Amino acid sequence: MDEKILNLKNQLEAELSDINDLNDLDKIRVAYLGKKGSITALLKGMKDLSAEEKKAFGADVNQLKNYATEKIESKITELKEKEIQAEIASMPLFDVTTPAPLERGSYHPITLVQRQCEKIFKSMGFTVEDYPEVVTDYECFEAVNIPKHHPARDMQDTYYLENGQLLKSQTSAAQNAILRKYSKNLIEKDIPIKAIFPGRCFRNEATDACHENTFFQMEGVMVDKDISISNLIFFMETMLSEVFQKEIKVRLRPGFFPFVEPGFELDISCLICGGEGCASCKHSGWLELCPCGMIHPNVLKEGGIDPEKYTGFAFGLGLTRLAMMKYGIKDIRDLNSGSLKVLSQFTDDE
Repeated sequence: MDEKILNLKNQLEAELSDINDLNDLDKIRVAYLGKKGSITALLKGMKDLSAEEKKAFGADVNQLKNYATEKIESKITELKEKEIQAEIASMPLFDVTTPAPLERGSYHPITLVQRQCEKIFKSMGFTVEDYPEVVTDYECFEAVNIPKHHPARDMQDTYYLENGQLLKSQTSAAQNAILRKYSKNLIEKDIPIKAIFPGRCFRNEATDACHENTFFQMEGVMVDKDISISNLIFFMETMLSEVFQKEIKVRLRPGFFPFVEPGFELDISCLICGGEGCASCKHSGWLELCPCGMIHPNVLKEGGIDPEKYTGFAFGLGLTRLAMMKYGIKDIRDLNSGSLKVLSQFTDDE
């Protein structure tokens, strides 16, 4: 190897052995490998060499360049590791089992309302069921008396997936499965079907203060012999009075929903004006809360239940709307915003 190259190599090794700082190391990198560095300068002296000498000298310079690059990168890794270890060593010792000094979070208002409703319905003998958010067209529509091309489907702008499934647009998607799950107990043991199934729903809606594309509902059903609309009114009045901690008046208005017959819109007396009439209730004294009605015979048949022997009611309670009314939330978008400033106002009041 050429003497200049050998000397430069020995000089680099000596300087690297004394370096303990990344800034100084970078200066060495520039001094040797930069455009005006020592190794680069070696190539400028090749003009006076013969072709054969140039080939050998150039190979030696490239070998030195690769060697220098490797040694410098290795030194960079070594110094960075030393910095990390030094930082760790400088940290004060602490007990990892000590609770973090952070404020406790609060439950989401919809979670609070859902838990409260579940507790109330459990006390009245209802079971709480869970159901997937991704369902089939049959579950969401056909099983609840909404066949393909039925105009009622136009009421729900649905998110369909490439595999033909969809994000459930209503908690009614679980109704058929619940009826089939408990139909045997109903028929063979005379045990009424009493179940609620809360869940998240999705519709391709334009968002504003009153509409969201993601919201929460709670479906409820009760099936037995001689079930009537009076049973529906009783359970809804009882549940709402418990939620709002005061007597709540309800009324039923005729409404069309394919899975119930007859179908109703259930309204509650306005909680803001006490039924006197205000801007929130459009001066009617009533607030629309949930669709409900007597389960359609076709839905009972699809669930394996004889509609000649059994009747039942179903309701779809908007948990999102219920939370807004209970906590005075004026903009539905606040509930999905993830804003701690908004959501930290609520605490578990159970």
